[in-house]
Amino acid sequence: MFTRVFLSHPRSVDESYGEHAMFAGGFALRLFLAGGAALVHASVPCLFEKTASRMIAEMYARTHNRGR
Repeated sequence: MFTRVFLSHPRSVDESYGEHAMFAGGFALRLFLAGGAALVHASVPCLFEKTASRMIAEMYARTHNRGR
């Protein structure tokens, strides 16, 4: 049960639990920052015009083939 819950997915992307936690935590932080940029852009359209979409595209590029 422990292995299935905590180790199966990290192993499927060739990472240890710690490596996966760092990657996913960094990913979450970038999503938070992209959301903040989008929120500022919603209020002041001339600010962060492409920031959130660029960040999302970069994150997608880093993850779309992981574990294949």
